[in-house]
Amino acid sequence: MDWRTYLLKQHAATAARAHSGLNKKRISPHVLRHTCAMIILQATQDIRKVSLWLGHATLTITEIYTRGDPTEKQLDAMESIIPPHLRRGAFKPAS
Repeated sequence: MDWRTYLLKQHAATAARAHSGLNKKRISPHVLRHTCAMIILQATQDIRKVSLWLGHATLTITEIYTRGDPTEKQLDAMESIIPPHLRRGAFKPAS
């Protein structure tokens, strides 16, 4: 077992003592990477930042994260039933 795996297991065990639900979860470097990417996407709404952070060669690869974001799906569903003049967008002050 390399040192990264050892550290991850130690920290996961410590966290599981405080949050017993973690005992049933698979915790791996990939899961942590994916979770961090989803948090960045939700916070910034900028797929390009996620792509750069993950080191992806193209945005096409990163688009997988947008399909996995339940918040984005909910916003899209809500926006589809809102009249066009009330939909979210950039603020444009009256001249």
